Amino acid sequence: MRAGRIAAAALAAGLACAGQASAQAVLQSKLLSAEAANAMVMGALAECQKSGYKVSAAVVDRGGNLLAFVRDPTAGPHTAESSRRKAFTAATFGMTSAAFTALTANPGAAGLKDLTGVFALAGGVPIKVGNDVIGGVGVGGAPGGEKDEACASAGLAKVADQLK
Repeated sequence: MRAGRIAAAALAAGLACAGQASAQAVLQSKLLSAEAANAMVMGALAECQKSGYKVSAAVVDRGGNLLAFVRDPTAGPHTAESSRRKAFTAATFGMTSAAFTALTANPGAAGLKDLTGVFALAGGVPIKVGNDVIGGVGVGGAPGGEKDEACASAGLAKVADQLK
């Protein structure tokens, strides 16, 4: 009888643990909408155009996939790739691409610059909901990365109240 109770208790404990494990097997995540991504690239472009900068702007999701892109018709062709890679870098590392540039100045982290798709130039900003990175916005083409980053931040500000 006692052995039966022990076996039943062990079975119940095992089932409880299995239930907890399966509950943790499914994760929830927040996704950026196409509307928000489009608002960000258009906001970034408009901010740069106010200063006369000819740029491209890109938004990627948490996995680095392109969600939205816009290019000023007179921007250089290289700006398309640089804006996407800056957004990718910000999304991947959860920091601005300027901070990533500073990080990779450290010899111990310099090899990170060699990862496919990253770009160690200022102009990319992570998109966050709380502490969760859900994407990145990047701008390329302004005369200096700090100006690219300011435009990317202005694009992000267009939807900041919706990122909760």
